[in-house]
Amino acid sequence: MLDILGRNNIAAVHGPLHRHMRGAMLGLVGPVARRQSLLPKIDAFMRSHTSGWAGSVVDVQAKTKEMALLSTLRQIAGITAGPLSDALKAELYTLVLGTISLPINLPGTSYYQGFQARKKLVSILEQMITERRSSGDAHDDMLDVLLRSGDDGTRDKISDEQIIDLLIALIYSGYETMSTTSMMAVKYLSEHPLALEELRREHLDIRKGKSPDEAINYDDFKSMAFTPAVIFETLRLATVVNGLLRKTTKDVEMNGWRIYVYTREINYDPFMYPDLMTFNPWRWLEKNMELHPHFMLFGGGGRMCPGKEVGTVEITTFLHYFVTRYRWEEEGKNTILKFPRVEAPNGCISEFKITELLQQTFCRV
Repeated sequence: MLDILGRNNIAAVHGPLHRHMRGAMLGLVGPVARRQSLLPKIDAFMRSHTSGWAGSVVDVQAKTKEMALLSTLRQIAGITAGPLSDALKAELYTLVLGTISLPINLPGTSYYQGFQARKKLVSILEQMITERRSSGDAHDDMLDVLLRSGDDGTRDKISDEQIIDLLIALIYSGYETMSTTSMMAVKYLSEHPLALEELRREHLDIRKGKSPDEAINYDDFKSMAFTPAVIFETLRLATVVNGLLRKTTKDVEMNGWRIYVYTREINYDPFMYPDLMTFNPWRWLEKNMELHPHFMLFGGGGRMCPGKEVGTVEITTFLHYFVTRYRWEEEGKNTILKFPRVEAPNGCISEFKITELLQQTFCRV
């Protein structure tokens, strides 16, 4: 995984370099960037991406993967749907499979193919950096921020190698985490109508007083209570990150505490989560579980995922437009694989027939 994602990948570096790379990433997705730049872009993209689905059968797995990739690429370098995004998508999918394969670097193996995909991604990103520098034009995106970092003397300059590894990490995490969580949220909501009704009520209340084309804003996002509960419960049951690199190779008992081999097992602790296999977003409201010291959905401490908030904003915005625009029915029951990655093996897990457009949602009040 280190060779594929890069040796400057924020998950692999330590000490001063980790602080340097984490600081660079937080500068891209931190509170100021979310409020002033990212949220308006995300809202405009999600509103457009989720339009025109009424009366059709939609493969939500395919749609959320496309959504996650295009949303991330637009924020990173202003890339829209086209030949470049298609090329990046093909290489990214191969890279993802390589990161969860045995590290056997022989032609024909998934690891080898993932490593080759990384080389192609690096080549594309190097070309983009060269073109940006030669043009000298300013752009309102993450790549521009990274290229200009250090110019004011307030922080160290980021090397091109570090920029490329950081961009690959952003694309990888945005694509894999956001798409899977969005897909599984729709899946769980379709199976739990009371949760869907509660979520829809929260978002319809937000739309009251807004014009049809008016975006949701940061205050709307912060006012939501049930939506983050839905996202947390989805992440708990369909954990995207199944483990991390450490020394523990089996369950260990220490001072009355059990250290699990896999981090995802923490999400199935019956002490913390009674009726643990049931999708129950309300559990996050009743106990304020997000503040619990064992809340590990996004990591913890100095290794807390720096993209936690922006990822939550993206999934929230997708759910906002999806549940306020449409009602749907799942066509059949399909199998979900949760290891080594959450996916629909037959590519049809989330094909939903969109049966009704909620016209009243976007009427002026």
